[in-house]
Amino acid sequence: MYEYSHKNILDTLQFSKEDLNFLIEKTNRMSALNESGKAFGILHGKLLASLFFEASTRTRMSFEAAMERLGGRLISTVGFQFSSISKGETLYDTMKMIEAYCDIAVIRHPVEGSSRIAAGAVNIPVINAGDGAGQHPTQALLDLYTIVSEKKKIDGLNIAFIGDLKYGRTIHSLINLLRHYPVHLYLISPEELKLPEKYKKNLEGFPMTWEETTDIKAIWDADVAYVTRIQEERFPDHREYEKLKDIYKVNKELVLASKKDTTILHPLPRVNELSTDVDDLPNAAYFRQAKYGVVVRMVLLCLSLGVNFD
Repeated sequence: MYEYSHKNILDTLQFSKEDLNFLIEKTNRMSALNESGKAFGILHGKLLASLFFEASTRTRMSFEAAMERLGGRLISTVGFQFSSISKGETLYDTMKMIEAYCDIAVIRHPVEGSSRIAAGAVNIPVINAGDGAGQHPTQALLDLYTIVSEKKKIDGLNIAFIGDLKYGRTIHSLINLLRHYPVHLYLISPEELKLPEKYKKNLEGFPMTWEETTDIKAIWDADVAYVTRIQEERFPDHREYEKLKDIYKVNKELVLASKKDTTILHPLPRVNELSTDVDDLPNAAYFRQAKYGVVVRMVLLCLSLGVNFD
């Protein structure tokens, strides 16, 4: 008999296909509760630590909105300069202090693997909200839910990833989830920003197929196009960023030339890679994507805390 068993959410590799199907079902249920106003109070008396040591708007506000909509409360710190880490305190000691105050912690940190260090320090649940160029598991879960909600299926879809496949942690994370399904990927990037080999190795033995290309027109064969910005903050050499920053641009003309009704996703924020003239197209789903994120994170907070909402 299936039983969901994830207290911490640190990496998309921890999820099985059964987990993902369960989470999709639970998110549908939570969405209905939220729409009817019956979700408020599910986490009454619970306290969330919102720890964002790296810039964030959507993820931080999404988690905080999720906790508020469930009737819980939160305390937060934003940026190193506003925490004792700026005084030399270790992440381990910070987390031990948080454990004394809160029931669950969400953490974003610029160092890859930091969420695992945080989880190892405490007994309360820890959710990774992005660690460097590594993983962003909750973004991937909301992206997967967005695809299901917009396309009404996953199996058999052609999905294009466009942009920074080397440093883009949202791409790394979503690919790890999609590997469980019979989908075909178009990995569209300049040679300098191809998907790292370690993520390709994770796809071995799974029903997913994929191909690499530098041609943006490959999105014309895609049911879903996942556009991402070039990650300026990850480049060790800023000159390399300047050379690549405007290499792709998805605009209305390109989207309307597609052979399919291509759903456009973007984890946001965008810079120059996605034109605002796409916004009014019915298949531009990136703002709906952000809205889905609140409900997905409501589910994850409940499940990590062991609180049932059926």
